[in-house]
Amino acid sequence: MENSFLIRKYNVPGPRYTSYPTVPCWNPTPPAPDVWNRHVAQVFNETHLSGISLYIHLPFCESLCTYCGCNTRITVNHNVEFPYISSLLKEWELYYRIFGQDPKLKEIHLGGGTPTFFSPKNLGLLIGKILKKACIPPNREFGFEAHPNNTTTEHLQVLYDLGFSRLSLGIQDFDPVVQKTINRIQSFEVVRTVTDNARKIGYSSINFDLIYGLPRQTKKSIESTIEKVAQLMPDRIAFYSYAHVPWKKPGQRMFTKLHLPQHEEKRAIYELGKQMLQSLGYVEIGLDHFALKSDDLFRSAVNGTLHRNFMGYTTSKTKLVVGLGVSAIGDTESAYGQNEKQVEKYKKIIADGELPIYKGHVLNPEEKIMRKHILNLMCKLKTSWHEDQYYLPHLRNVDKYLKEHIKDGIVTLSHKEIEITEKGRAFIRNVCMAIDPKICDLKNSQIYSATI
Repeated sequence: MENSFLIRKYNVPGPRYTSYPTVPCWNPTPPAPDVWNRHVAQVFNETHLSGISLYIHLPFCESLCTYCGCNTRITVNHNVEFPYISSLLKEWELYYRIFGQDPKLKEIHLGGGTPTFFSPKNLGLLIGKILKKACIPPNREFGFEAHPNNTTTEHLQVLYDLGFSRLSLGIQDFDPVVQKTINRIQSFEVVRTVTDNARKIGYSSINFDLIYGLPRQTKKSIESTIEKVAQLMPDRIAFYSYAHVPWKKPGQRMFTKLHLPQHEEKRAIYELGKQMLQSLGYVEIGLDHFALKSDDLFRSAVNGTLHRNFMGYTTSKTKLVVGLGVSAIGDTESAYGQNEKQVEKYKKIIADGELPIYKGHVLNPEEKIMRKHILNLMCKLKTSWHEDQYYLPHLRNVDKYLKEHIKDGIVTLSHKEIEITEKGRAFIRNVCMAIDPKICDLKNSQIYSATI
């Protein structure tokens, strides 16, 4: 395990870098509707032949998982499904008008919330109507997140018939004590049933979400969890660090730091899980992800096409990501746009015939250069800037910003190239922060979770 001193030195608040600039650094005033529309239209016209990505946020959950940092709406009233779907389809129609032609949908991801809160019939209605005004390439990547407790065979079959082949199950931890603490209870038997059913139907890639650093979690509990995972051998595993942000998520106020593994203890949980996963044949990909060598995520990491966006790591890149639903974020490479976060306000704006963008950012030329290097570090663990230093003088001083990281053996720096060492994998976010000119005034504020 990494030196205890380094863990405490670098375990500071920091972003996960699913975007650059990070959301707290976006312009305080969002781009005007016509500006956002223009960015969408421009990148669509430039790249529509290669395809676009679509993220759909389905925020409803029947109960609150107290660890969760996502934008959710807790309800047991399933009458909310159809009105929300109607708003999603109206929003898609607004984008379709901007496109002016059927888009090629290379990637769809259903996130939440709990997408399988929605009935199979309603999910089929939503996706079926979206696909009616789209071209579907044979190399599409359609996936959805699911809660094992309410994912039925019918859910799996309906979405598979519509082209979905990737499934992500939120497991977090199999330990009963941890599950009770975070109010996320599902049995191993239920997970096994969903996994087996998905494979029988034909899903080609199954992901398990696991979290380390959860309240009351120990090395023993994660060892037991990985032993159960080994019985099912999902194709991918996202092994995330728990993000403790009680100032943003009231549900997390139910436990304090006294309940949480800290510093070396937390990192030891990850290192044990990593060791066990690697012994099973999983390969560490980027930050907090693992994949079998038979999975596309591993192949994309090897061939250099691994990409990172608001959906996490993806096997390829599209220049346009359209976000539908509350809090969903769109990305045109030149601008970001995030939707209204409250369901009622979102639905009203859609009903008025407008896109519900309430927050966003238009990137300047320097930010576009910096975005490229942050993405390289997050996906390839290295980057070089031979020519970019002339357009972004900030890069000329990288050796100064990384002085401590070089001394600590976290990175190497030579010939205008940074490379993160094996020892430095635990500190990828810290390396990105060190060269990020926009993070300096924010890294010690109550905005981000701890990096380790």
